[in-house]
Amino acid sequence: MPAAGLAQDLSQAPLAAPAADISFLGLFLQAHFVVKLVMIGLIVSSIWVWAIIIDKWMLFSRNKREMDRFEQVFWSGQSLEDLYRTLAGRSNHGMGAIFVAAMREWKRTYEGGARSFAGLNQRLDKVMNVTIAREVERLESRLLVLATVGSAGPFIGLFGTVWGIMTSFQSIAASKNTSLAVVAPGIAEALFATAMGLIAAIPATIFYNKFISQTGRQAQRLEGFADEFSAILSRQIDERG
Repeated sequence: MPAAGLAQDLSQAPLAAPAADISFLGLFLQAHFVVKLVMIGLIVSSIWVWAIIIDKWMLFSRNKREMDRFEQVFWSGQSLEDLYRTLAGRSNHGMGAIFVAAMREWKRTYEGGARSFAGLNQRLDKVMNVTIAREVERLESRLLVLATVGSAGPFIGLFGTVWGIMTSFQSIAASKNTSLAVVAPGIAEALFATAMGLIAAIPATIFYNKFISQTGRQAQRLEGFADEFSAILSRQIDERG
């Protein structure tokens, strides 16, 4: 073949598409700005989720240790007055908070010289129920964030995927080139958004269910202690009445 003809054929051959960067950073940098916003939002959500998970894990572990320690002291035979004086000046949570609240109402009634103790049982029950509600609210705080990310994260990622695929098809139509080398990077960017949505949502859902279960178990322990302590105080009221 003449050299001139070979040169003409080479000039008419399609040029190879430049190699695309399909690393995670490359996919992010090449993505459409809307997809970038979705990815940034999912990254922030994932960091927030893990911060809550670590904080709640430590909170529930600490709460369980405090309840175990308090029950051991409470049932050791130490007098209620001594235990109250020990705990009254502290910041208490869990069973300690229930005990201090009930004892404070108890002492307020007796030291105030009340003529009748008929309504004391009801007041003690109300005080302990309010304290339990506050403790449960403290345990459940920010769990709604985990539930929201767990349910909405995949759909937010899917929105980024749909937008990215739509942008890729527009680029294909504009370039009139349907080769896999042209299509693949745009599709990979779009699917990366879905993957990030799942990365944020999966741990949020798993730990939300775990923490809700732990909240229920600890609330049952608090209610059980409140019932036992209410029975002890009720007997003392009958003895003094």
